[in-house]
Amino acid sequence: MVFAHDTEVGLAAAAALVNAELPDTVALDAFIREQGWTGRHEGSAAELRSVHELRPRLRRIWSEDEDTVVEIVNGLLREANALPQLITHDGEPYHLHATPHDAPLATRMAVEAAMAFVDLVRTGELGRLRICEYPDCGNVVVDLSKNRSKRFCDAGCGNRAAVMAYRARKAAVQAHS
Repeated sequence: MVFAHDTEVGLAAAAALVNAELPDTVALDAFIREQGWTGRHEGSAAELRSVHELRPRLRRIWSEDEDTVVEIVNGLLREANALPQLITHDGEPYHLHATPHDAPLATRMAVEAAMAFVDLVRTGELGRLRICEYPDCGNVVVDLSKNRSKRFCDAGCGNRAAVMAYRARKAAVQAHS
């Protein structure tokens, strides 16, 4: 299943937001730049609190059943008075925005994520949302691979798991020698 570019970007941004530490406004500023967020950004402690309040709501989506996900997504859209429209800006082709460009950052983040989750629900693809399989990680994962094989988050857990497996194989060979 290939999703629209907006959906894939929204899912990746939601996962990145859930997994991000964001201890202060400096970290939030860096996150916004890394993720390519445009529009209004205050850089205030209140804005950071609003983003922090959104994160656990989004995180629940990775662990709930479809009906609960729909409730969460509908709540996010309803609270923001989301009104999807085709928009073009910054040389980008037309794409969907469901909030004004000057809406608060946390509201735009919530709606962008919710719109992406709408596509997952409509296509029956919530199984692409997973929790990283690396021991004690707990980060969320969006598996957009064709064969649905992504098991680890993007924080290096896949590499650590491969190293652990290699060392275990090497130790097993040495034990049998």
